[in-house]
Amino acid sequence: MAVSARIELVEGDITRLQVDAIVNAANCSLLGGGGVDGAIHRAAGPELVAECRALGGCKTGAAKITGGYKLPARYIIHAVGPVYSGAARDAELLRGCYEASLQLAVQHGIERIAFPAISCGVYGYPIEQAAPIALGATRGFLRRFSSPQGVIFVLFSQDHLRVYQRLLAACQK
Repeated sequence: MAVSARIELVEGDITRLQVDAIVNAANCSLLGGGGVDGAIHRAAGPELVAECRALGGCKTGAAKITGGYKLPARYIIHAVGPVYSGAARDAELLRGCYEASLQLAVQHGIERIAFPAISCGVYGYPIEQAAPIALGATRGFLRRFSSPQGVIFVLFSQDHLRVYQRLLAACQK
């Protein structure tokens, strides 16, 4: 199957997706916050905080995995994206989030995984700069590995969805 055929784009609520794993745009503490992070913690229930506390946090650019608890997803992969500063290191750290998440997916037999636009909310990463990094890292990973079979980018606005659609269409030409 072609790499682009394994990528899907949707606008919606990541907490409602029935996939093997969803990715949480987490902070370093992993204990919840605003935006997607807060929504995932609320939907998963209080057991998630206890498991996250035991993980002892996570470095920026890395990812850790927990159970999904009350979510339809079996797992939550917590990826800590950078707070946007405009420095070249931002892109490296953001790419690391996607690659680390996909590596955890392979290690745990995850076939369908859903990503939000990591760092594009309260962390201020411009979607026009973050989307090519997200899609590039994902496409590169999928070229090297047969798993996961499906990667869904769940965008929270029509504007973000259009940016991803435009970039994915350009990759298919």
